[in-house]
Amino acid sequence: MVVYRLIEEPLFPNPDEAEPDGLLAVGGDLRPERLLAAYAAGIFPWYDESSPILWWSLDPRLILNFDKLHVSKRMKRKIRKKEYRVTFDVDFRAVITNCAAKMRPGQEGTWILQEIVDAYFELHQLGFAHSVEVWNKNGELAGGLYGVSLGRVFSGESMFFLEPDASKIGFSYLVRYLENRDFHFIDCQQPTDHLKSLGAEEILRDDFLVMLEGSLEYSALIGTWDFLPGEYELITEKLSS
Repeated sequence: MVVYRLIEEPLFPNPDEAEPDGLLAVGGDLRPERLLAAYAAGIFPWYDESSPILWWSLDPRLILNFDKLHVSKRMKRKIRKKEYRVTFDVDFRAVITNCAAKMRPGQEGTWILQEIVDAYFELHQLGFAHSVEVWNKNGELAGGLYGVSLGRVFSGESMFFLEPDASKIGFSYLVRYLENRDFHFIDCQQPTDHLKSLGAEEILRDDFLVMLEGSLEYSALIGTWDFLPGEYELITEKLSS
């Protein structure tokens, strides 16, 4: 099979032409137009400082259907005790830089290079990329995650935690927030034990692309995200029960 080199226009080959490991294309740039075209096609960038920009479409694909969310008893206790406070879009740059700094098993360095930080911060300013912040009782950032929203699908990019369960709690609030707005699912992209413990499951890429196409028939929820009055308390009660 062939790995395509991208041209100046923000166009991508069919995901079906990806290599068995999911690699589809190389090159291009991280302009908002190209990034949004990639997510709309079920494609995402993932590379490190030793390589050019690499574009992927994995098969199988990890997703989370909202009814499959698993909240452990330990997390429920923490939510019930209000050990943390969750917000949206309060400090996107702090979240993505913490994700970049997080050391992960079997990974040397980070794929969240400065050019990735700048590109996704620009998407955030345009209202397409969003962060979830988890704050401890001292008002310190304890965990969080960020991703890209198009149509009725949220594509998670990365998450971090500085205190146990902080990122999982933020993810759980995100799930209920999206569910309240009739989103269809979360695209978790790559399989990890962390996400599978929350209920994420692998599906075939063809099935994922059909789901993605249906989700993109709706307008994106562009702009700064926040809870509606009383919504945070209702989500807290639902997650802790």
